[in-house]
Amino acid sequence: MEDLSWGGILAGMFVQFWPVWLAMVAIYALSMIYKRKLGLYGKLFDSPIGMIGLGLVLFWVLTAFMADIIITHDPLALGSGMKNKPPGTALRDGGHYLLGGDSLSRDVFSRMVMGARDVLKIAPAATLFAYMVGITLGLPAGYRGGRLDTGLSFLANLVLAFPVILLFYLLVTPEIVETGIPMYLAAVLFLFPILFIVILINSKYYTQPPKRNLYVGITLVIGFWLYAGLAFNADPLGLVVMAPNILIVFVSVVFVNAPTVFRVVRGLVLDIKTRDYVAAGQTRGEGQWYIMLWEILPNARGPLIVDFCLRIGYTTILLGTLGFFGLGVSPESPDWGSTINQGRQLMAIYPHAALAPALALMSLVLGLNLLADGLREQSLKD
Repeated sequence: MEDLSWGGILAGMFVQFWPVWLAMVAIYALSMIYKRKLGLYGKLFDSPIGMIGLGLVLFWVLTAFMADIIITHDPLALGSGMKNKPPGTALRDGGHYLLGGDSLSRDVFSRMVMGARDVLKIAPAATLFAYMVGITLGLPAGYRGGRLDTGLSFLANLVLAFPVILLFYLLVTPEIVETGIPMYLAAVLFLFPILFIVILINSKYYTQPPKRNLYVGITLVIGFWLYAGLAFNADPLGLVVMAPNILIVFVSVVFVNAPTVFRVVRGLVLDIKTRDYVAAGQTRGEGQWYIMLWEILPNARGPLIVDFCLRIGYTTILLGTLGFFGLGVSPESPDWGSTINQGRQLMAIYPHAALAPALALMSLVLGLNLLADGLREQSLKD
């Protein structure tokens, strides 16, 4: 079998991504048809920047979901005689390494594709957890003020006083991990999503005790089941587990991002709580948590959604940085940071092993930034 030219390589990659293209066409077509009924998401299709950003993000999200279909080889398997081979090299037993082989004879294309799954299974979920922590603490701090605001702001500023990369780096080093600090942080931080949802339900259905008790009970049962599995790997059913190295990275991301989210939410609440509809809610005798969660928070959704997209991008870069330093994930993991680090050692001679994951990381972060710009542009028109 002959080696592929660059035309053949690009055509081969295009064909391998066929399920992604098919899914993107379907999503874009349905979104264009129903865009007037889809709120802020539908308005993205009136923004060229937003559409480009959405396309890039969708591409990598769908790639992560369909990675098992897209890859051409096992990303951890060693190909015979494929060490540092250039893109398009044919294997002896058939097939090609579309983007060449790395220093351990592994397929760069398959590792790049599977690396998207490693990044996207951590960054969005960890950012969402950070938002639940930041919102749960930022709402009462901004709304009530006083000593509560002073104390929480001091703690947030204390964490923010450390350089982000340095703090993130320290939290995942083996010496810190051995002290059990990440586990203690997980035990505390993973309670906030449960607390947030319980408060949300209680404030909404406070005057309907039967519904409130039912929904709160379901939330507590499911919440503590997930909590036991994720935080302590103690799910009695064995269905919910998180690998220790992933847990450490996850908790570190939440801990680093939560103070910044707290500051953003607090600032928005300080502005919105002076609006007339908040005063009207207070006049009607609505509870403080109802006003915060159902009057103030929905009216802060625009800036928070934009910040959420940007923060996923920052988190992706942080995860890439960790992988580059060989921390947080297993050494053989195909995550983009680890792959870039392994490929950079021979960058001058064999650049393909580092360039492919670097371009993938850059395109995902660029897509998130463009998506945030599009959302900001459309939210300002509301």
